[in-house]
Amino acid sequence: MKSLYSKFVVVTLAIMVGSATLGFLLVNTYYHQQLKEQNDFKNVGIAQEMVAFIEKNPNVPLAESLEVFGSSGYQLFLTNDKGESTFYGGPFRESSLPISIKKQVLDGDIYHGMRDYPKETFVTGFFSNELKNTVGVPVTYNDERYALFIRPNIKLLFTEVHVLLGGLAAAMIIFSLLAMLIVARKMIQPITVLTEATRKMANERFDGSIAISSKDEIGQLATSFQLMADRLKENDQVRKDFMSHVSHDFQSPLQNIQGYAQLLADESLTQTDRVHYAEIVELESKRLSALTKQLLYLTSLDNESYQPTVESVSIKEQIERTMRQNEWRFEDLQLDVRMDMPNLITQGNPDMLMQVWENLITNAVKYNQPRGFIQITGYELDDELHVTIKDSGIGMTGEQSEKAFDRFYRADLSRTREKEGTGLGLAIVSEIVKRHRGFADIESELGVGTLIHITLPKL
Repeated sequence: MKSLYSKFVVVTLAIMVGSATLGFLLVNTYYHQQLKEQNDFKNVGIAQEMVAFIEKNPNVPLAESLEVFGSSGYQLFLTNDKGESTFYGGPFRESSLPISIKKQVLDGDIYHGMRDYPKETFVTGFFSNELKNTVGVPVTYNDERYALFIRPNIKLLFTEVHVLLGGLAAAMIIFSLLAMLIVARKMIQPITVLTEATRKMANERFDGSIAISSKDEIGQLATSFQLMADRLKENDQVRKDFMSHVSHDFQSPLQNIQGYAQLLADESLTQTDRVHYAEIVELESKRLSALTKQLLYLTSLDNESYQPTVESVSIKEQIERTMRQNEWRFEDLQLDVRMDMPNLITQGNPDMLMQVWENLITNAVKYNQPRGFIQITGYELDDELHVTIKDSGIGMTGEQSEKAFDRFYRADLSRTREKEGTGLGLAIVSEIVKRHRGFADIESELGVGTLIHITLPKL
């Protein structure tokens, strides 16, 4: 498989060669369509000026004049009606010329060989050093008729200036190629870094940073890639912590169930102890069942593809229903429960929102003090609905409050079995509220109580 670097070099060279070829073809076409005739006309004029000089100066030897013209950058061919021919200013690559053309010029006509030279694809007629590729004019010297054929001497035209310009062009091409190779390698380097980072991520190595500081599209890609790597690192840590918590929370009740089941197998156990141990096994089984249900519920909330049904929901009706379901708990602790709430209507999933109020009210009861209170308040503010649930429970510290919505977090692990806590109740509340484009806040003071503030969009 070709590397991106080699592909870039090959494509760039192909573009350069293609552009040069296309440019040459366009120039060649322009030469044949426009410049050939102009070049022919110009050289005919030069030849006529030579003839005028020769005819006005009959005392100057003809050969001497033609040698001067040849040394000034022209190739010349002189012939007469006797068939005598002489070349001046350098030889032609192809010196054959039909007799009919010679006779035509000797008879007084002009020969337009440059104009009528056959078209060629890759070599323009301008560079064809052939006698046919000339212009011919008649000339009379000392009452004798001659035919003079001329064309520019290309070799003499390429003087030191032309060599210098050619060298400059060659140097530009060489340096352009070298610069292209260097720039290509520099451009490919960030992609190589990203490729290596991708390999590390494939092996679950999310540490380290991507050393790309450019501000172009690749730099933006590197920044986004770094953000993705950081997020994956966080998610990986959350996953590991989640698995650790799940393992721990499953292991504890399972060990208790196993231990007390073994004790129940002891035939010498008293009936009182047997009942007590059976109650513990039942309690741990319920805790394990509740944990399993809440984990499954959280999994469904994390699934972005899961789209629950949405309809109008009366928050007041749901909270009143929840309070009726927990009325026996209120009486058991002799709690003073008060509710002050208008008929708040929001848009959402009824089952999910019902889970929010059940979790919050259950917690308010579970962690409350005997003869304490629970105060539920609701109100509207702009386009938002606000619900607060305040209790006189054991409360939490500021540090504990910040982690209250984290999964598996419990402010006091020693009370887990007593209160049947899983550490998932408030996490579920937070996820459901986020699903409904709202947010949850908590205020708590150790030994005083806790206030949960839920904000939801108004219908």
